[in-house]
Amino acid sequence: MTSAVSNEPVFDPFEGVDENGRMAPKHYDAILLASFGGPEGQEDVIPFLRNVTAGRGIPDERLEEVATHYRANGGISPINEQNRALKEALEGELARRGVELPVLWGNRNWAPYIKDVLQEAYDAGHRRILMVTTSVYSSYSSCRQYREDLGMNLIKTGLDKKLHVDKVRQYFDHPGFVEPFVEGVRESVANVRAQLAAKGVENEKIEILFSTHSIPTADAEASGPRDREFEEGSAYVAQHLANARAIMERIPEAAGLDWQLVYQSRSGAPHIPWLEPDINDAIAELPAKGVNGVVIVPLGFVSDHMEVLWDLDTEAMDTCRELGLAADRAPTPGIHETFVSGLVDLLQERTLENNIAIRPAMTDLGPWYDVCRPGCCANLRGEKPTIAGADSTVGVE
Repeated sequence: MTSAVSNEPVFDPFEGVDENGRMAPKHYDAILLASFGGPEGQEDVIPFLRNVTAGRGIPDERLEEVATHYRANGGISPINEQNRALKEALEGELARRGVELPVLWGNRNWAPYIKDVLQEAYDAGHRRILMVTTSVYSSYSSCRQYREDLGMNLIKTGLDKKLHVDKVRQYFDHPGFVEPFVEGVRESVANVRAQLAAKGVENEKIEILFSTHSIPTADAEASGPRDREFEEGSAYVAQHLANARAIMERIPEAAGLDWQLVYQSRSGAPHIPWLEPDINDAIAELPAKGVNGVVIVPLGFVSDHMEVLWDLDTEAMDTCRELGLAADRAPTPGIHETFVSGLVDLLQERTLENNIAIRPAMTDLGPWYDVCRPGCCANLRGEKPTIAGADSTVGVE
């Protein structure tokens, strides 16, 4: 189909979508790895934080309080370097499989910006792009906001109805994401047991804390499609709980150990309810339960970016040391071979060439939707143009 006013192709996001939100395979000519972005020097920190908080009217003095985490790391967030490594790993795995698709990389909040990458892609002759993000769960900030950024930037660049961008499904329970955690938690349990043995502790009691980013309770309740019911009334919470259970079921060495879902990295006004308990509050309660060992699992994250390095490796581990608890933090997937392979599997679920028809999921909640349901992960502050949703307004004639 072509536009009545130009020879550019017009794409319909509803074309080829079945009742389960699964889109028929298509031909794509590029992959977009989309991420949050982060500063790469001290002079970048405040401009980066202005981007993150745009529209909220937060003064620079308040931002400087948040900037301390980055300042302590030379003003550098590790996320960009990790995305460069992931991009390279994806390129290598695609080449190994004979999939001839270039991998582009764009960030929401720092260079390379998604807006610039879209324009560069179009100028290079690309017309159909398949996006995979580094946020895996369902919530406004981890799914819809990416879809909005693509929608708004297609409009800003004048590329709406000229450049078509689809998005792979949220992959929280794909084996490629879950299995590296199974491996990491198994090793961390063994490490904590070794620490306790070295201390001569005979009656070990270990608890596993699955940690993820806290979000406003209202956003959690709005996560996921409106036509499904979820544990605790939230797709975001339900997905994490289901993943934690899937991991525990696959580690015989952890049988009988207590575990819980905890939250980190809360920000915003104190009067607005966010998901709890905070990980440090949860750790503080462990000694009274007789717990003497802790495994911290960064279940909400794909790589060791600033919130993992600061909130877990610094603050949470400091809390453990202060309480005399043996502790170990399990790794994130990063560029684990299974994770990278899983991401390419997700891409090939959607490609006409080299298509993979089987869609694995390690929980009963998935596999998730290629095309998000109307109102899924609603923007409670007002609707914006989106891609990859049944209520999308971008790319529709």
